[in-house]
Amino acid sequence: MTGLDDPRRSVPRALAPLLRMEVAPVAVSIFDAIEKAIPEYSDFRENVVDGIRQALVKFVDRIASPDSEPDPHDDIHRKLGAWEFKSGRSLDSLQAAYRIGARVAWRHVCGFAEQRELSLREMSVLGEAMIAHVDELVSLSVEGYAAAQASAAGTLERKRRKLMELLVGDPAGNWQAVLDAARAAAWPMPERLAAVALEPPAAPADDLPPDVLVDFEDAEPYLLVPNPVAGARWLRRAGWRAAVGVPVEPQDAPRSLASARRVLALVNGQVLHAADHLVELTVLADEFLARQLAQRALAPLAPLTERQRVKLAETLLVWLSARGGAPEVAARLQVHPQTVRYRVNQLDELFGDRMHDAEERFTLELALRAHYLLLRD
Repeated sequence: MTGLDDPRRSVPRALAPLLRMEVAPVAVSIFDAIEKAIPEYSDFRENVVDGIRQALVKFVDRIASPDSEPDPHDDIHRKLGAWEFKSGRSLDSLQAAYRIGARVAWRHVCGFAEQRELSLREMSVLGEAMIAHVDELVSLSVEGYAAAQASAAGTLERKRRKLMELLVGDPAGNWQAVLDAARAAAWPMPERLAAVALEPPAAPADDLPPDVLVDFEDAEPYLLVPNPVAGARWLRRAGWRAAVGVPVEPQDAPRSLASARRVLALVNGQVLHAADHLVELTVLADEFLARQLAQRALAPLAPLTERQRVKLAETLLVWLSARGGAPEVAARLQVHPQTVRYRVNQLDELFGDRMHDAEERFTLELALRAHYLLLRD
């Protein structure tokens, strides 16, 4: 607390030298009370006693020189807050210590006031000043705790980002480095994981599980998810357009990410799964070869008009995949069966015996699927 409303300004300055003589015995009494209530602080006696002594000295200094500015870079109470975080504790114990210290100090103040025959008003302003001082110390410790927490989170985030880079790079090349990075990032290595490709821009979500590795800064943001089955639920809640790659062992994370990104580019939908689109992924595993296959296998359609090519290619794919007669093909195409018979006769003239050879039929169907996927890509 600063400014003219600070109750420490109302304490008569003449009391500062008298209060300063009480610092040493009060510090001992406060530590004894804290040690009794919070036994774990006994192991850190030097730090705790130093913090108590500085708190009392600062209180007296503020009464003696209310206009003086404390050094913001030399504050043990911020350090105490940071120390609590680094020790793996919450602020509960430290805040309890401040409350104990305030009660013990007030008992000493009452004895001091009686001995010095202070007026009721002087005791009142002294009490208000103590409360303000303790509030300030608590605030400093909270700041220190939060700063240490943020620093640790930033450090952990950087370590996890490094782990992600190793996993989607060439993890098999130096697997020991990946394991070391996982330990440093406090990330248990799963037996299997899946990469999740996100359509940019994708903003971070608040409810991501703690074991999910995230990179929203990449031009093509992605996640690494140890539990892909459970992950689909919160992916939908997050509202992203995303594709879950095939689940793999961690050494194959680059393959999972590649499959996720490919499906995201190929298929429409909100939350996609590469495992549901393995045919498309296989057909376009090598886009150059897929294009060559489509061009060579479907060459008989090339001389036709665009309209003819579209109708005959559509009919041929349904005829090959349906394995049925004209009525079934007609139902799928929503045309008359006689139209199907007419088109199949045309296809027979164009493709000849290839229409009735099992291997050639497979090649034609594969070529047609590649053709349509390439048009969509």
